[in-house]
Amino acid sequence: MHDYDLVVLGSGPSGQKAAIAAAKLNKRVAIVDRRDMIGGVCINTGTVPSKTLREAVLYLTGLSQRDLYGSSYRVKEDITVSDLAARTQHVISRQTDVIRNQLARNRVAMITGTGRFADANAIWIDGGDGRENRVTAEKIIIAAGTRPARPDSVDFDERTIVDSDGVINLEAVPRSMVVVGAGVIGMEYASMFAALGTKVTVVERRDRMLDFCDDEIVESLKYHLRDLSVTFRFGEEVASVEKHATAALCILKSGKKIVADTVMYSAGRQGQTDDLALEAAGLSADRRGRIEVDSNFRTAVESIYAVGDVIGFPALASTSMEQGRLAALHAFGEPARTMHRLQPIGIYTIPEISFVGATEDELTESSTPFEVGIARYRELARGQIVGDSYGMLKLLVSPEDGKLLGVHVFGTGATEIVHIGQAVMGCNGTVDYLIDAVFNYPTLAEAYKVAALDAANKIRNITRIDG
Repeated sequence: MHDYDLVVLGSGPSGQKAAIAAAKLNKRVAIVDRRDMIGGVCINTGTVPSKTLREAVLYLTGLSQRDLYGSSYRVKEDITVSDLAARTQHVISRQTDVIRNQLARNRVAMITGTGRFADANAIWIDGGDGRENRVTAEKIIIAAGTRPARPDSVDFDERTIVDSDGVINLEAVPRSMVVVGAGVIGMEYASMFAALGTKVTVVERRDRMLDFCDDEIVESLKYHLRDLSVTFRFGEEVASVEKHATAALCILKSGKKIVADTVMYSAGRQGQTDDLALEAAGLSADRRGRIEVDSNFRTAVESIYAVGDVIGFPALASTSMEQGRLAALHAFGEPARTMHRLQPIGIYTIPEISFVGATEDELTESSTPFEVGIARYRELARGQIVGDSYGMLKLLVSPEDGKLLGVHVFGTGATEIVHIGQAVMGCNGTVDYLIDAVFNYPTLAEAYKVAALDAANKIRNITRIDG
């Protein structure tokens, strides 16, 4: 008889949903995590703090209202780190309480400490008091998450040179910053600090940023970031960073030198598997600390599953939650549908980006015909009301049957309204549904009708000429 039916290592989004799904099946469930990390990286240093910081920046700088009130408009002239931290800590505290309540309500035991494998059905728990307790379980789910990858050659000091976890703990808003890496996290922080008035330089070894996004959307973001005085150095690599008394000197391999108050590294993520003693359970991880799983999120060991960022792409809180739920259902033989192929991507830059489905490049490469329908926020009454004249919604439509192939949104509310397109695509709907639908007025969602009509008119013109 095991102590528990399921033990989950990690209390992030994937761990929470796995534990609760198993508890709903009347299983005895426990989650293992440190006292100061309830909710995982998502709640404490990653997703929630960074998105809360973004909201604070947007509000305090008045950035989203400047189209209405002029470029000099500010809610607060001198924004301090304590202004930003107050909102962040409030949200973290509230979310931690919500998670504790959800777990308690579902009778999930919370074991405080760090866990490592004793074997495929047992975990050693280090509670920090010098003693270890052994806990056994029929099934174990690894939801350990990731940490920022840190190059060995860089001397991080949490003040001048930081990673994406440490940037939210800066003592002051830097006057200048170098962001190393133009991925999602790098671009989110680059846009936030640029909005605060920081002079930001982005260094990226590739020749473009966010290369999985639609080209037109990325170009729009780049234009707005340049308008906030962001400088881009594509095709460049950092050779070294020197710490000085008042700033850091960033030396690029090309010989360029950049002086900045702060250097933030956003060089990908590393799975937190180093201290799990995977070998004791017959498992291993790759050089990035990621664990290989099958389509049901089961590892090479039958009793052990892995979910969330620790298994790699797409490494999103949204997909991780679903992975955790499905893994728990499969572990106990409960019927479940597989994860849907349509998964939205949300990027919380300023302005924000969200999309679902294919990009123009992907459709072109696969020789799939498509037509483009575009709605610009400046043409919508709601766009004028909220002061967003730059936002846009793009639909990629099949001219053969009118099916939606991709939805791409840039601007206010992008991560919210993308789900309308996701729902239509998930139900195999066509552009005709959007044309015939009545949307509340004035709303940003009305952009779907405008873009659908734009695409339909283009398809009609081609049919008229081509027969």
